[in-house]
Amino acid sequence: MSDGLFEAVLFDRDGTLIADRPYSGDPAGVTPMPGARAALDRLRANGLRLGVVTNQSAVGRGWLTRDQVDQVNRRVDELLGPFDTWQVCPHTPEDGCDCRKPRAGLVHAAADALGVPARRCVVVGDISSDMDAALAAGATPLLVPNQQTRVAEVIAAPSAVTDLETAADWILLRHRIVRPTAPLARPGNNVLVVRPDSLGDVVVTGPAVRAIAAHAGKVTVWCGPRGSAAARLLPGVDDVVEYATPWIDADPAPVSPAGLAEFAEDLARRDFDEALIFTSFHQSPLPTALVLRLAGVRRITAISHDYPGSLLDLRVRPPDDLPEPVRALAVAAAAGYRLPADDPGDLLVDLGRPVMRTSQIVVHPGGSAAARTCPPELMAEVVAALRAAGHPVLVTGGPGERELTAQVAVAGAVDLGGRTDVAGLTRLLAAAACVVTANTGPAHLAAATGTPVVSLFAPTVPFERWGPYHTPVVRLGDPAAACRDTRATECPLPGHPCLSSITPADVVAAVDRLVRRVA
Repeated sequence: MSDGLFEAVLFDRDGTLIADRPYSGDPAGVTPMPGARAALDRLRANGLRLGVVTNQSAVGRGWLTRDQVDQVNRRVDELLGPFDTWQVCPHTPEDGCDCRKPRAGLVHAAADALGVPARRCVVVGDISSDMDAALAAGATPLLVPNQQTRVAEVIAAPSAVTDLETAADWILLRHRIVRPTAPLARPGNNVLVVRPDSLGDVVVTGPAVRAIAAHAGKVTVWCGPRGSAAARLLPGVDDVVEYATPWIDADPAPVSPAGLAEFAEDLARRDFDEALIFTSFHQSPLPTALVLRLAGVRRITAISHDYPGSLLDLRVRPPDDLPEPVRALAVAAAAGYRLPADDPGDLLVDLGRPVMRTSQIVVHPGGSAAARTCPPELMAEVVAALRAAGHPVLVTGGPGERELTAQVAVAGAVDLGGRTDVAGLTRLLAAAACVVTANTGPAHLAAATGTPVVSLFAPTVPFERWGPYHTPVVRLGDPAAACRDTRATECPLPGHPCLSSITPADVVAAVDRLVRRVA
């Protein structure tokens, strides 16, 4: 991994770098967008490599020659370059190529030409096809809208800024945020990582855990019963302490003073030098910090927007809109922990032994919150459509979801409901060509194995924070639904419109977009 979060920035051309003059082959008409030159120079000065990824269907339609397109590109390079790579798709939508955005081909080609992983790239564009191509490649999308950008595209974009200069600010802030701002932590520390949450929450903390483990002598994870199995799969974890934390757990038991005191005494016996508390954006770390103080932990770091008094030694306040893995890395970096240079910064799990990729599609219909779960009838139709398209399908679910998986596993799909533990589910996801799920937990596990995800994502929580990280993804669902950003666990709207609007054909098309490169 480089000393920052990103290695390259890939720009759309028309409407992003230069004013959009539809199907123009005249180099004299090239007009840079306001602030473009200064923004690009700042990115270059910070060691980021730059490329252009552009659809030019006018070539395929016979309206322009490739030479005319190249002449315009050379003029752009004269005014705004040098660019390290140019990737052009000359095809029409009817050609069905893999390179035309919203497919990921141009992004992959640019990343390959630069010798960097697509997941270490930012893709900057002005329309939804640019954002979709970035997601399908596992890259980071950033929308810079113009007057032609539709409002729906702005709403759907995981991240959006107003202009290229602000885009440079956005990129550089995130690029630098994983760099330690304090002296590197003392080697050999006995460190407690606190993430007393569910499976997916623990998985997204993985890169930060590895940063800590690279410098610490021992790493112990405090997690809840729903996250402990995932904690045991994270590289760098030496021990796991399980406690159902009443102020974090989704189904909390009453606070037991005796049980809490016993847990604090157990932590005290372990004699931790340091603790880092990782919480979701809506959770306070301060009750946890109080327990750690009672346990005698000598240094405590956490994100806190509340006054911490003496409960925290280091109070971190990164931007609220970071992806959860980056947010956790920012906490680790603030405490002096950084990833080794050869660590890609991805979500990772220890599979125990190598897993061979297959052509199977895993469909996981269940979820921990009803508001983020597709109707079973729709999931059954999705499975039937995937089977009709020739895909082998496995339907997975926990022990309490056997009735659900039996309802969904139609048309010859294999029902594995209740037949896998977390480690077994992870290996299934690792072997799959693609995973279809509305549940963020399996989506994060899939991302940790590098498996593409069709994310049936309810907008009750922000996709930028909770979408699958650093893996190819197609997002389906209505991002503008009225439940947006409500954090509702039960759907507040009749008919669950944000997810019930998805069609089986949408899912089949999304799978096709993702598995072409895998196959």
